[in-house]
Amino acid sequence: MNIPQSSFKRVIIIGGGFGGIALAKKLCKKEFQVVLMDKNNYHTFQPLLYQVSTGGLEPDSIAYPIRKVLQGYPDFYFRLAEVLEVDVTKNIVHTNIGDLKFDYLVVATGTETNFFGNRELEKNSMAMKTIPQSLNLRSLILENFEQALLTDDYHEREALMNFVIVGGGPTGVELAGALAEIKKGILPKDYPDLDTRRAQINLVQGSDRLLPAMSEIASRKAEDFLEQLGVHVWKNIRVESYDGNLATTNTDTTFETATLIWAAGVKAITLKGLDAGDLLSRSQRLLVNEYHQINGFEHIFAIGDVAQMESSDYPFGHPMMAQPAMQQGENLGENLVRLSEGKALKPFQYRDKGSMATIGRNKAVADLPKFKFQGVFAWFVWMFVHLYFLIGFRNRLVVFINWVYNYVKFDREARLIIRPYKRKYKTQLD
Repeated sequence: MNIPQSSFKRVIIIGGGFGGIALAKKLCKKEFQVVLMDKNNYHTFQPLLYQVSTGGLEPDSIAYPIRKVLQGYPDFYFRLAEVLEVDVTKNIVHTNIGDLKFDYLVVATGTETNFFGNRELEKNSMAMKTIPQSLNLRSLILENFEQALLTDDYHEREALMNFVIVGGGPTGVELAGALAEIKKGILPKDYPDLDTRRAQINLVQGSDRLLPAMSEIASRKAEDFLEQLGVHVWKNIRVESYDGNLATTNTDTTFETATLIWAAGVKAITLKGLDAGDLLSRSQRLLVNEYHQINGFEHIFAIGDVAQMESSDYPFGHPMMAQPAMQQGENLGENLVRLSEGKALKPFQYRDKGSMATIGRNKAVADLPKFKFQGVFAWFVWMFVHLYFLIGFRNRLVVFINWVYNYVKFDREARLIIRPYKRKYKTQLD
């Protein structure tokens, strides 16, 4: 890997997400050699992926080069690599570009879409966890309407304009709202020769309310907002199969659709060598103590979505969101300094800053520690918070300008089929 020897302890960070970046920034001015590995050379601001999928933003406005985030720091190295295995006995990380020895290892690999072992759903549905997946979804949505213009088959046209989103968490709710606004404000202008009123957006939730991690009032208000936008909300229904044409559920309800978007859960990305049963929770997250140390190790740590730190307040670990990951990265950075100085480690204490979800134009819900509010004010707070946490002044400026333009013109300029995603659709009658 051409990493030079150093008199400082070497810290290898696997993953350039919120936690990994926060930790690297905390350590890069300290007496450590920091090596950050990721299979992409950019950090993704995942909360805005749905806007890439629906043409509101281009992908480069929510991505930022990892090297630029940390450029100028002494003894920092980034390597574009896929980690294959961790040898915990020899303290070596094996990757597709070579091996590297570590003094301290931090796993911050994050999560991937969880299909709960359903291979058919995994094969035929669309995920939205990465920028390439979001671009594929954007292309498919637009291609569906292009194909709907060409077909004379009624069932095929209906299915091409019928979108089913599985999962009523923030991702599913925000995506459903964005698609509903496209149907209302953009499709009639782009496709005047197509009856876009027939387009349907269905949001399917397995439990009895949307946004289950938020307050009941936020859940009710989010559902009200979606219904005002024309979204069909289905609760207490689980999608069990989807063959690319027909989605069946645990009830008599079925959906004939060319596009099923799976937003019903995520799972931790574990690594070979750190995947033994005694290291993982029931949800397959790495078990860590209050100092982020993986069970049984003093020099190997895990932070962010991949880590499960159990406590009385969080018996199943902290929420899989950006804030816990960033706070854990900062706390671990302080602890590594303390560890090198022979000082006692500082236990992690999560400061819950609240949660938010936007449903559409002037529509959002916010649960803050001391206040809960919905509507226009929550929408402006949501925008401010997301702009604040975006990395890079250019990205903040571009996103802000896009949002202002979209708000004033009620338009989404990035509805481009840059990378076609072709999938042949056949009706049940074929």
